[in-house]
Amino acid sequence: MGWLRANLRVKLLLSYLLTVLVGGVTLFIAAQLVAPSFFAQHMARMMGGRPMMGSVTAADPSLDRAFRDSLMQALLVGGGVAALVAVIVSLFVAQQIARPVQRMLAATRRIASGHYAERVPIEPGNAGDEIGHLAESFNEMATSLEQTERRRLDLIGDISHELRTPIATIEGYLEGLLDGVVEPSAQTWALLHDEAGRLRRLVEDLQQLSRAEARQITLAIRPIASAAIVARTLDRLRPQFDEKGLTLRSEMPSDLPPVAADEDRAVQVLTNLLINALRYTPVPGDVTLAVTHTGDAVTFAIADTGIGFAPEQAPQLFDRFYRVDKSRSRALGGSGIGLTIARALVEAMHGHISATSAGPGQGSTFAFTLPVAA
Repeated sequence: MGWLRANLRVKLLLSYLLTVLVGGVTLFIAAQLVAPSFFAQHMARMMGGRPMMGSVTAADPSLDRAFRDSLMQALLVGGGVAALVAVIVSLFVAQQIARPVQRMLAATRRIASGHYAERVPIEPGNAGDEIGHLAESFNEMATSLEQTERRRLDLIGDISHELRTPIATIEGYLEGLLDGVVEPSAQTWALLHDEAGRLRRLVEDLQQLSRAEARQITLAIRPIASAAIVARTLDRLRPQFDEKGLTLRSEMPSDLPPVAADEDRAVQVLTNLLINALRYTPVPGDVTLAVTHTGDAVTFAIADTGIGFAPEQAPQLFDRFYRVDKSRSRALGGSGIGLTIARALVEAMHGHISATSAGPGQGSTFAFTLPVAA
């Protein structure tokens, strides 16, 4: 059974040769059993169809032997030619099937060793068959792995950067206090407290993001009035908008249906989006929350007159730590994962979230949907 451990090309070649062998043996047996009888019938017709005792070949053993010998020789010659052609064709076909598979095998080994840019070329002869589809799927998988690895490295770098800033600040002030360079004052303790709080918020956000993306957050889905979600959020955030000098408006019809959602998580999503608008909208500016009902979903849209973004940046806005304006967002103290948490929560409640903008400096609109309660 050693052939079972052979490579794919050998297995394909052996399978083709076995098929040829079985066909040849069957042909020889059929010829030996059937051909003499058919030959006798044809000879009888040639002799006028007169009834005969026995067969023609039985009456003339030399004729029977000559017929069988010539038949065997013809079968041997034809079988040899057929076997040779079968071997050549089998080698070609086996090579065409095995070569792309071997390339994929080599590519998987390179990807396993960390070379995520590896791709498998698709030959013209395999473009529309199963081998070609397999190669396309393999390349899509490799692209996904490469993007995941890139996001992982970016995440590590971003977390390191976010942690380094408050840690460096705390360490610097503590060294100054120990050396007597910095005087212990209420202002110094308040600054250290703020930096420690920044660290705590970042860790809590990362913890919450991990749970949300792993679907480990327990959601209490129930019918909830859309107006209740909006009211809770605006009551909490309106003082911050007033303090900064931004105008916060809400547009909402009175006949909105209830949505199927977790009220606390829906308020959290809306809060994250409004805080994002608060941070990135300069004074004077407007932020408008519009709630509409379309089909089987209710849409919450937050439009601002802020810094906006390029349209090609829209798919990246919900990635961890992605920033349109990195210097501005760090100055404002955002963790950079609020939108990522919002997306995870919306999708967990069977909704959809999106972002649009006409371009930098032209404001932006963030919107998410929640399904209408049955």
